Amino acid sequence: MRRYDLTIAARAGLLAVTLVAMGCSKKDNTATVDTGSSAETAAVAKVTDLKVGRSIGADKRLTDETDAFRPTDVIYAVVETKGADPNAALLARWTFQDGQVVDESSRSIAAAGEDVTEFHISKPGGWPKGKYKVEVLLNGQPVESEDFEVK
Repeated sequence: MRRYDLTIAARAGLLAVTLVAMGCSKKDNTATVDTGSSAETAAVAKVTDLKVGRSIGADKRLTDETDAFRPTDVIYAVVETKGADPNAALLARWTFQDGQVVDESSRSIAAAGEDVTEFHISKPGGWPKGKYKVEVLLNGQPVESEDFEVK
C-alpha cells in the first residue's frame, strides 16, 4: 500500500511541476508578444500639435498664428496628427469663458503619416470680448486645448 501512495504522490508532484512550468512559459510568451507590438502602437493616430490663428495657407497651416483676436476675425484651429488610423475622428469644441459651447464640429480623417486638419469659427456680428478655448478630441478622447482671447 505504501508503494501505491508513493506513486500517486510522485505523479501528483510531477503534474504540479509540469503545470507550473506550462504557466511560466505561457507568461513568457505573452510578455514577448506584448513587447513586440510596436507595429500596433504605430498604427494609432495621435494629435501632435494644436495652434490657433487668423489665417491659413493652401496647405492648411497657419500663416498668422496668434492667441489675440479682433471681434470680426475668423478664428482658425490647426490640428497636426501623426500615425495611421483609417477611421479617426477629430472634434473641435469651442467654448466661451463661462463654459458655454460656442461651436462644435467634427472631421473624419484617414490618418496616414503626418497630416493637418483645419477647423474655424466666425460670427458676422462679431465675437463678444473675452477669453475662449478650443479643445480637440480624438476618437472621443480630449487630447489638446488652446486658450485665446477676443479683445
